[in-house]
Amino acid sequence: GLAKEATASAVSAQRGKEKANEKQAQEELQEAKDLKAKIEDEKTVVTIKAKGGEDGRLFGSVPSKQIATAMLKQYGIKLDKRKMDLDEPIRSFGYTNVPVKLHHDVEATIRVHIVEE
Repeated sequence: GLAKEATASAVSAQRGKEKANEKQAQEELQEAKDLKAKIEDEKTVVTIKAKGGEDGRLFGSVPSKQIATAMLKQYGIKLDKRKMDLDEPIRSFGYTNVPVKLHHDVEATIRVHIVEE
């Protein structure tokens, strides 16, 4: 029951589905490119306050979940923490660039600024 006869109407319907899927894929790609432009704008810097010691190191660390939450609060941009390419949590103050995969063809870089509380 998985195959259909290749009648003119069935072939036409299949072509219509393929065009709709292609159009949706193009829209998703464009949305990802627009989001990349927002994220990589020089004004978009995610600022996270953290406690630290005297030697410029953090007490604890800043994981990708905290970055995603701060991005949503500060800029209203919802990102999946699993899409962030953060090998290990951030453990020092200052600026850090965090790559994030928005689409299989689009990757952006979030600028994260860790400041002392």
